[in-house]
Amino acid sequence: MLKKIISFTLITFCFSIAYSQKKKSPTAPGIDEKVEALLQKMTLDEKIGQLNQYTGDWEATGPVTNSGNKLEDVKQGKIGSMLNVKGAKHTRALQEAAMQSRLKIPLLFGLDVIHGYRVTFPIPLAEAASWDLEAIEKSARIAGTEAAASGIHWTFAPMVDIARDPRWGRVMEGAGEDTYLGSLIAKARVKGFQGKGLGNLDAVMACAKHFAAYGAAIGGRDYNSVDMGLRTLWEVYLPPFKAAVDAGAATFMNSFNDINGIPATGNSYIQRDILKGKWGFKGFVVSDWGSIGEMIQHGYVKDNYEAAEVAINAGSDMDMESRSYINNLAKLVKEGKVKEEVINDAVRRILVKKFELGLFDDPYRFSNEQREKKTLNTPEFLEAARDVARKSIVLLKNEKQVLPLSKDLKSVALIGPLVKAEKDMQGFWSIDWGKEDHLVSLYEGMQNQAGKTRLLYAKGCEISDTSKAGFAEAVSTAQQADVVVMAMGEKYDMSGEAKSRANIHLPGNQEELIKAIQATGKPVVVLLMAGRPLVFNWTADNVPAIVYTWWLGSQAGNAIADVLYGNYNPSGKLPMTFPRSEGQIPIYYNYFNTGRPAKDDNDLNYRSGYIDMQKSPRYAFGYGLSYTTFEYGNLKLSDTNISGNKPVTVSFTLKNTGNVAGEEVAQLYLQDMVARPVRPVKELKDFKKVMLKPGESTTITFTIDKEKLSFYNENLEWITQPGEFKIMIGSSSDAVKLDGSFTLVD
Repeated sequence: MLKKIISFTLITFCFSIAYSQKKKSPTAPGIDEKVEALLQKMTLDEKIGQLNQYTGDWEATGPVTNSGNKLEDVKQGKIGSMLNVKGAKHTRALQEAAMQSRLKIPLLFGLDVIHGYRVTFPIPLAEAASWDLEAIEKSARIAGTEAAASGIHWTFAPMVDIARDPRWGRVMEGAGEDTYLGSLIAKARVKGFQGKGLGNLDAVMACAKHFAAYGAAIGGRDYNSVDMGLRTLWEVYLPPFKAAVDAGAATFMNSFNDINGIPATGNSYIQRDILKGKWGFKGFVVSDWGSIGEMIQHGYVKDNYEAAEVAINAGSDMDMESRSYINNLAKLVKEGKVKEEVINDAVRRILVKKFELGLFDDPYRFSNEQREKKTLNTPEFLEAARDVARKSIVLLKNEKQVLPLSKDLKSVALIGPLVKAEKDMQGFWSIDWGKEDHLVSLYEGMQNQAGKTRLLYAKGCEISDTSKAGFAEAVSTAQQADVVVMAMGEKYDMSGEAKSRANIHLPGNQEELIKAIQATGKPVVVLLMAGRPLVFNWTADNVPAIVYTWWLGSQAGNAIADVLYGNYNPSGKLPMTFPRSEGQIPIYYNYFNTGRPAKDDNDLNYRSGYIDMQKSPRYAFGYGLSYTTFEYGNLKLSDTNISGNKPVTVSFTLKNTGNVAGEEVAQLYLQDMVARPVRPVKELKDFKKVMLKPGESTTITFTIDKEKLSFYNENLEWITQPGEFKIMIGSSSDAVKLDGSFTLVD
């Protein structure tokens, strides 16, 4: 079986080389020639060294490996890249060691700059809730600028995995459940990190991850298997990666999971056929932490020797921390199991990026301590973080207009385990700066804006424990206040890598505390701070005001206070569906209909649903309220038929019918009414975020062309089929305000 796999891999590789030779290289003039000249000088061992990545010897995103003398390995050209090394001083010192190697090939320094470097921005899932592509790109732009000033060349972001299961801890790192929105965000983040192009001193290489389908791990359990049809793979999970390629992403990272029984790290179909073949990707692929060696645990190979053979032939260019390449590739080449041209192709891809970054001209150009000090943590960057944080907040409920809070309130009680939390505001996948960090807590943010309002405080409970010892104090504090604001949710390390949860209810006895405070009769606002959708049914049913704040980063407290006091009108929309129960998972808006669809949640007579719970979500994809109201009207279509390359334009009027200015995310959904194979009940195909003053109206126009009507058939052909299409326009996937139809004709 293994021989057949390797044979197929080599055939695939030959196809990929032939494909790539048909395309002209996008590299800058002269770089290809310089790379080829350098390759001619390199020994096989030096080539293999370029494919080897080690971590620095301190806290990392995997098990720290202190084996061997890494500094000596750098001097001997046995390491091409290092991760988890930051700071101009440290990166310069290691680069100086690399300059002692025979060919003086500079190192690449990589780091998980996921949602900010020195200044922490909202977690990526929160930023996706902004539906503001310009703000998301700016967030990545600032993160890239700060990282580059600190000697970093490469970030392991963006994560573009589609995620339909909130039990999976890494939902916090992506853009949610929708392919269309996720693809646009992938493009924005790549553009943000890479700026005006590699070689600029404020740009870092982006890394689209995890290739591929990692977000579909069975049971929402991290690192688990993925089992899916190829049409779902191509139509739902691959498009954000293609968007990253089109945006110029410099690198890709493969994923831990297997796809239909083949580990992604050793999967030639996704890496050779699709990425480097059909898509013509010119960058390089890095393994995830130790994932080449982990194919042994998968049961796909018997040892690191076989792992190296399978991975390199399948298209994994750089080995992150498994030691498989450095210890085995030379022998594999000598035994004829890996062709040296396969090694050369991988090395070539890495060297091109080092040349594009300008490291051969000046290995230390990113390691400037003066520039680092000047660039990090500027007031401008902090203000940008505050702005993105405000835009990421989602207002879920606001009965009796409890919000915004009046500045004339005599007292506000701040209750809950996250009122004074700072580290938790930073969220998972953030850079730890220790004592240098100043993260604005909710308490501090409220102090900054409360004016003459007296702030009362009681913790009430811890995040995860079951003690009610603090309930009495919390109730007493609430009774003394005009309004109660409760800060509840997850600890910063309860969502993230290896943080899958089978129970995604509010942790501990937090909801019991909410019940106790609600019973006081005081107006209650619940803030939910988390890295994933949570289940909080009693709160959703009974508390008048609920705000989902996620983990918002350095300026969290200030941003939340901006929204609570009405200095910013919330405009966020959910990028993931919120379930009522774990029993509904996976749950997402763009599902296929059944032969027995239920009319509503009460239609249970031999219909698709649950006998013990509504099948509808608690909060739908695209949902989010404002302090104002919007009216949709006057739908117009330029034509009722699409033929040839003639698109249809859809226009409608959006009016602010409330008393304050606000932004609305108007969403366009389409449904292909009859198709083979069948299509989802609705699919997001466009959106626009518009700011309107009270009483102001505007005309919004969407263009629908054949590309938006295309899909993959059972033969994985990208096609359109003639027939009727339904148009749905509204404020969320389940709040359609306008609808119409048109026909695609031959």
